[in-house]
Parts: sequence; C-alpha cells; structure tokens
Amino acid sequence: MMETAFSRQHLGVGLLTVALAGVLGVAVWTWQGAWRGQGSQDDRPLEGLRIFGTVPDFSLIERSGRRITLAELRGRVWIANFIYTHCTDTCPLQSARMARLQADFSPELDVRLVSITVDPEQDTPAVLVEYANRFGADRDRWLFLTGEKKAIYTLALEGFRLSVADPGETVQPPPGGPAPTGRSDARQGQSSIPRRAPGRVEARILSDAAIWLVSPVVAFAHPGHPGKPFIHSSRFALVDRQARIRGYYHSDDEEALGRLRRDAQALLRENRP
Repeated sequence: MMETAFSRQHLGVGLLTVALAGVLGVAVWTWQGAWRGQGSQDDRPLEGLRIFGTVPDFSLIERSGRRITLAELRGRVWIANFIYTHCTDTCPLQSARMARLQADFSPELDVRLVSITVDPEQDTPAVLVEYANRFGADRDRWLFLTGEKKAIYTLALEGFRLSVADPGETVQPPPGGPAPTGRSDARQGQSSIPRRAPGRVEARILSDAAIWLVSPVVAFAHPGHPGKPFIHSSRFALVDRQARIRGYYHSDDEEALGRLRRDAQALLRENRP
C-alpha cells in the first residue's frame, strides 16, 4: 500500500513537471514573439535600442580621486560594465574589449566608457590606476569607478538590473530574477538552502530557468591572488544621452560587439548637441 502511494506521488510530480515544461515553452515562445512584434529586426530581446529603464543617480569615486555622478555622463552616450581587478576570468577579456571600443570611438568626443568595480574594498583608486594603465585607458574617456560597496551593488542590481554578488554574503539577484538560494556556510562546508516539499523543487527549477532566459547572464570570475572571487554579469550596457539603458551585449561575442558599435553610432546621431 505504502509503495503504491509513493509511486502515485512520484507519478504526480512527473506529470506536474511535464505540464510546467509545456507552460514554460509556450511562455518563452510568446514572450519572444511579443518582442519581435514591437519592431525588432531579430530575436535578441536585450538589444535593438529598446528602453530597459533609466540609470539612477549615483556618486562614486574615479581612479583620479574625482567624484563622479550621473550628471557627469548626461548628454553623452556611454558603455558600462562591472569588473574587479584581481579577476583572471572574464574581467581581462571585458577590459581588452573595452580598449578596442575606446580605439573605435576615439573620434567621438561624446562617448564615455565606464568600468565599475564590484570589489571596492580592494580596488582603491590607486589600484584602479594601475589596472587602467595596463589597458591604455584614456583618463578622460574611460572612467574606472569605486566607492561604497552597498552603493555599487544597488546600482548594479536596481539601476542596471545586472547580477552581482559577494559569495561571502547572501546572493541577491537582480529585481525580477530568481530568489536567493541560501547563504554559504564555510564552517560546515555546506549551503543553508532550505529543504522543499516534493513537487516544489521541480516547479522552482523551471521557474528559475524561465527567468534566466530573459535576464543578463551571470559570469563567475576567479581570483588571481588570495582575494575572494565575485559573481557578476559580463555584459556591456549601452546608455543614451538621457541616461536610459538601450541594450545589453555579450562581451565575449564579436557579433554582439559589432551590434553594440552600430547601436552606439545610432545613439550618437540622436539629439546630437
């Protein structure tokens, strides 16, 4: 009797999983179709010069020691990314690609590049100066920002809606992203993820998968010295003269970077002073 009930329970869970998978597929197909219906020339929902929100005001410190606020960038087209200097994975690649963008847009006085550290405790202005010099960053055209950690993470998560997390703290996804999965407990070597009842696990996995299909990806970066690694998005964000986010582009995709250049040029032609 107990074995029969157990089998029925698992059969129910399996049917629920299949049903949810079907709903997920229809939802994603409909969502993509809706984006295409808004006039997109392709099926890249995070590009195409749509409006993804407005960057909120912020106050951070540039490597020169100068305080930078949003007012400094208004009226310009800019490209932002999040890095940290002792990363040996995605960050050097991002910075090398930024250096190429700096060269590509050298004739354009209204373009700025903005790299923001997710490890401000180690990435002081002096450290950022050394890092920027490695990539030939122009002091006026390519800004490297640090500051209060809470302010930076709030700007990334709520302003740019890009993922960022310190693994030593509770993982916080971007608004609308999947819920935190718990806090790592180094003393016990295990996660404090709460247990879920049978059936809810499958639903949660499918729900999280649907969300991450439409969210900027997370990039794991690994430290090159005893400093801890951080989790952050590796996408470039394109911002227009009104501080509106107009697209997200994979930093490791040459074709995406080509589209970024094209879209930035289009923004430069809009409302040119």
